[in-house]
Amino acid sequence: MQAWNRKSCYCMTKSKLSCILILQALLQTERQATETAKKEHAEAERRNEELMKKFEGAEKKIEQLQDTAQRLEEKATNMESENKVLRQQAVAISPTAKALAAYPKSPFQLRTPEIVNAPNGEVKSSPDVTPISLNLKELEAEEKPQKSLNEKQQENQDLLIKCVSQDLGFSSGRAIAACVIYRCLLHWRSFEVERTGVFDRIIQTIGSAIEVQDNNDKLAYWLSNSSTLLLLLQRTLKTTGAAGLTPQRRRSTAASFGRVFSGIRASPQSAARPFLGSRLIGGLGDLRQVEAKYPALLFKQQLTAFLEKIYGMIRDNLKKEISPLLGLCIQAPRTSRASLIKGSRSQANALAQQTLIAHWQSIVKILTNYLNVLKANYVPSFLISKVFTQIFSFINVQLFNSLLLRRECCSFSNGEYVKAGLAELEQWCIYATEEYAGSSWEELKHIRQAVGFLVIHQKPKKTLKEITNDLCPVLSIQQLYRISTMYWDDKYGTHTVSSEVISSMRIMMTEDSNNAVSSSFLLDDDSSIPFSVDDISKSMTEIEVTDVDMPPLIRENSGFTFLHQRKD
Repeated sequence: MQAWNRKSCYCMTKSKLSCILILQALLQTERQATETAKKEHAEAERRNEELMKKFEGAEKKIEQLQDTAQRLEEKATNMESENKVLRQQAVAISPTAKALAAYPKSPFQLRTPEIVNAPNGEVKSSPDVTPISLNLKELEAEEKPQKSLNEKQQENQDLLIKCVSQDLGFSSGRAIAACVIYRCLLHWRSFEVERTGVFDRIIQTIGSAIEVQDNNDKLAYWLSNSSTLLLLLQRTLKTTGAAGLTPQRRRSTAASFGRVFSGIRASPQSAARPFLGSRLIGGLGDLRQVEAKYPALLFKQQLTAFLEKIYGMIRDNLKKEISPLLGLCIQAPRTSRASLIKGSRSQANALAQQTLIAHWQSIVKILTNYLNVLKANYVPSFLISKVFTQIFSFINVQLFNSLLLRRECCSFSNGEYVKAGLAELEQWCIYATEEYAGSSWEELKHIRQAVGFLVIHQKPKKTLKEITNDLCPVLSIQQLYRISTMYWDDKYGTHTVSSEVISSMRIMMTEDSNNAVSSSFLLDDDSSIPFSVDDISKSMTEIEVTDVDMPPLIRENSGFTFLHQRKD
């Protein structure tokens, strides 16, 4: 009986043990399933975060594209309106009309035909052409005033061109040449005539002045004058008809008919008549727009092209000057770097530090020189900030691409060198102020974040999320992978990011390649013109053109007495 009981207890114990083992196996399986689910959940969260990041980036790009499209649409609408007027004006200038106007008056007059009987009995009309007795002296006397008027107009234009060909300087920060040109054209009614050569002569004068492309002072002078004159034209010339007038200033039907009739009789010589009803910007009264004819609209387009050309020449000259120095700024000199590695605090190390920063200080000096030249010529701060914003973008592209293409640049000590140089540029932005530097410092975000990654400690402990969200949010996975794999520490012997992070980067790059995402890791330099005429008009304040000091060449000339009018 006892043996049976022992056997029964043994079986029960064995059965319980089997159940425990089974339960433990099930528990282990559940734990493994839970761990797998957690990993999958974490991976899904990571992918969701990446997708959200890409979605936010795409959404931001879409907004930027929408803004760009809206600006282009507005610009296209304005250009379409101007081109429509230009086509209408071109059609109005008929070659037949020109030929009739140039055809001389006949000195003969047809008399009333007489009825005569022909020998064969037919009745014929015989026109009698009799020369008109003209008094040549009276004819010359009639033409002499008109000829004298044309000669006087030509003399005034010659004097204007001779005057603006010189460096007239500035009066209380206003470009004298631009104000003089504008007031003369407005007074002569040049904007409202069908044919005139004064616009071509002004354009030729500007073109001749900027032929020396490396004279930044001359380029800045004409950039200031062309932007001022373009602003005045933008706020004065009207490309639409009566619809462009405000209801308070809309003319009556009779007045409109009278204006059309007088316009039909108008000739190029009408440009010599003063524009008595004109209103100057910030001048003798409120702004009054004028309906521009074909030559005036063409002049505005040519002036816009010249402004963009001069802007590009100044920007490219600055790029040429700093480009050789940028190649020296991406990698620290070997001797200086060796001195820093040894940690010596001797005089040699101080000289090494000075050598390290010398190239960056040369760039800062060039930037300061250009800033002073542009400010001395009263170039609008809007255009100055655009110049330096594009220059800093160029610096960002050159330094960042060099960093990604050269392994010797991806070291810890080299990161310290570039970081010290970037600090010099940051100080320059503070010195220049936001008015002139604009968003220049923000344009360096790629090289700043890349350098920040090079000099950060304990890279193996950083997760991919920390790197992409906190340290380098603007860098792509391709760019981060390249920097991480090329990194080496010649100063402390530290290591790059962990192998897990590198593997995750590879997986993400594979996914991006499958999703047709661009695999290029290099940046492109944008050399387009980053503004429009409307941007300039909105950024500049009204200009007082009547209180500008007149140049001596035309100050005492009787043909320019209208320039002495001042604001009350």
